[in-house]
Amino acid sequence: MANEIERGCLYVVGTPIGNLSDITERAKFVLENVSFIAAEDTRVSGKLLSCFDIKNSFVSYHEHNKAASGKVILERLQSGETGAIVTDAGIPAISDPGEDLVKLCKENGIKVIPVPGACAFVTALSASGFASRRFSFEGFLPTDKRERDEVLEDYKNDTKTVIFYEAPHRLVKTLETMFSSWGDRKICLARELTKLNEEIVCTTFSKALEMYKTKEPRGEYVLIVGGAEKQTGESFFENMTIEEHVEFYENQGLRRMDAIKACAKDRGVPKNEVYKHFV
Repeated sequence: MANEIERGCLYVVGTPIGNLSDITERAKFVLENVSFIAAEDTRVSGKLLSCFDIKNSFVSYHEHNKAASGKVILERLQSGETGAIVTDAGIPAISDPGEDLVKLCKENGIKVIPVPGACAFVTALSASGFASRRFSFEGFLPTDKRERDEVLEDYKNDTKTVIFYEAPHRLVKTLETMFSSWGDRKICLARELTKLNEEIVCTTFSKALEMYKTKEPRGEYVLIVGGAEKQTGESFFENMTIEEHVEFYENQGLRRMDAIKACAKDRGVPKNEVYKHFV
């Protein structure tokens, strides 16, 4: 495909997730030659363009203004202008509101052209050593407890690798919740990918929780979680008493009530059935 800008379409442009050298020549060409750029944070994207001496105008487009801003962008595209959408880092429309703008354009007959680039979860998966033939990408877990529990329940017995994004201030709570819901699984925690402080740690839920007792989480995380073990008949707790079952989870670092919940989920009984053994 020749490097020429088509009129009246939207370019979905991937940008670096850290190392600026990861930007493509095509991405730079598009960002310099479209009519305008829709950006999640114009300050962040402004710094990126400045590094490559690219001058263009911005339209702010983010979660809190996407309805009004999306309408404005659509009208400009329909009038014959050409736009590009970028996120703060990575590929737009992957766990960000760019998805809504792409959908809006598709519904109104606007051509959407992808410009590939760096993607945090694909980058992390490629370096994790986890199974990658079949995997699920969930992005950020819902903040609503009921919705979050439903997502975790969906993956309780799923043997595929599953990938999440998480902010540093919620990391420990998320690990505790996953541990409580799924037991002790293998996990790869990747942060600051392609940056100076890049870190990719492959461990287990219990060991990760132990690590973060003394180490403050920093940077945005990609969590790559190993799938559930295939059921082979006898469960690991088959010959355990309820007390021993709860103690097993407590020894993995869970608090008493979380250990009781995990035990109840394993056995398929109400948590009160387990709790009554400890009163």
